[in-house]
Amino acid sequence: MDTPTPKTFTLGGQLEVRRLGFGAMRLTGPGIWGEPKDRDECIRVLKRALELGVNLIDTADSYGPNVSEEIIAEALHPYPDGLVIATKGGLVRGGPNDWSADGRPEHLRDACEGSLRRLRVDRIDVYQHHRPDPGVPYEESIGALKELQDEGKIHLIGVSNVNLDQLATARSIVDVVSVQNRYNLADRRSDDVLERCEQDGIGFIPWAPLNTNESSEIALAWLLNRSPVMLPIPGTSSVAHLEENMRALDVSPDVLAEVGA
Repeated sequence: MDTPTPKTFTLGGQLEVRRLGFGAMRLTGPGIWGEPKDRDECIRVLKRALELGVNLIDTADSYGPNVSEEIIAEALHPYPDGLVIATKGGLVRGGPNDWSADGRPEHLRDACEGSLRRLRVDRIDVYQHHRPDPGVPYEESIGALKELQDEGKIHLIGVSNVNLDQLATARSIVDVVSVQNRYNLADRRSDDVLERCEQDGIGFIPWAPLNTNESSEIALAWLLNRSPVMLPIPGTSSVAHLEENMRALDVSPDVLAEVGA
């Protein structure tokens, strides 16, 4: 008999989250830049996500920049017990669709401090290094997060956009509880990283989970079925689309079998 797909995952053995979360990148303007077209709808999306059982929200200081974190705080603070907010630092913005890495320790410290202010918290639940900076030794960037963790400003640490070697480097410095890499039904280039996460009980957060020809429900259900450590975080600025995404939890195994899951 098949083992039932687990409905939750515990990050770092400490923070239990439901496996279908919410990604807050789309709570911004075109090109992930500036204010969203309908800020009130974005607030409704966040509130509705919690009503539908979501308790993991993923964001970053670079989304807007700053806008996504500010909207999350406006909509949900004071945060309910059990809600996990993960954010990221390490990218800077020059304009719409313009992203560049900044992994300098001083930048990461400033980024973390800014996220603490905007999210209105004393400690960030999960802080993720957004992307390795080729101009900065990776161990220096991760070392900066360890210092912030030691100071009590970060609870748990994750990494993003890493290969196996970079993941190993990060894990030699801190306890990595999550990896956020591009992964979906059509793009499985991070299979090796996913397999390492599964072996070692590290959460795997796939970004761009809906970049596929399948419907959102099928694409997300496939991800949930792919691995027990998979934590999809589809994002949207529409309540109707949010509700469509959440129906992934109800997709039957027979339907998944048709797409090779």
